[in-house]
Amino acid sequence: MKRLILAVFIVLLGVTAVQVASPSVARAAPNSNTGCSTDRFFLGLPRWYEYLETDQVTDRATDEVSCQPKLKNIGQVWLVAAAVIEMLLRVSAVVATAFIVVAGISYITSQGEPEKTKQSLNTIINALIGLTIAIVATALVTFIAGRFK
Repeated sequence: MKRLILAVFIVLLGVTAVQVASPSVARAAPNSNTGCSTDRFFLGLPRWYEYLETDQVTDRATDEVSCQPKLKNIGQVWLVAAAVIEMLLRVSAVVATAFIVVAGISYITSQGEPEKTKQSLNTIINALIGLTIAIVATALVTFIAGRFK
């Protein structure tokens, strides 16, 4: 019974971690200056130009409207780097969640073998530590880069 409760807890923790690490892709309000939206793409990852100012550009041949990022000076390269770091941290949070799920399954299937149970618990603990670091680092990068935007 304890194993079942632990397994359910681990699965719920993994699902919660994925939701925190990759927020839902909601339609954001357009940038009032340019008309460009600040939508996120695949799994809620930021675009590489997330923290840069953008201009709305219309393709004359196809009439498609897109956003073109503007680099005003070389100092803004750090904003691009912050967006790339944020992407990598979000991916690492998903990987840590996968480790939690795999270790949880390993724990359930260990059938009481002390060595396998201990190894599974160590993997879960290490993945939880990694997930915590990834979430805190993502929040920190988002906060700092948002201040320089």
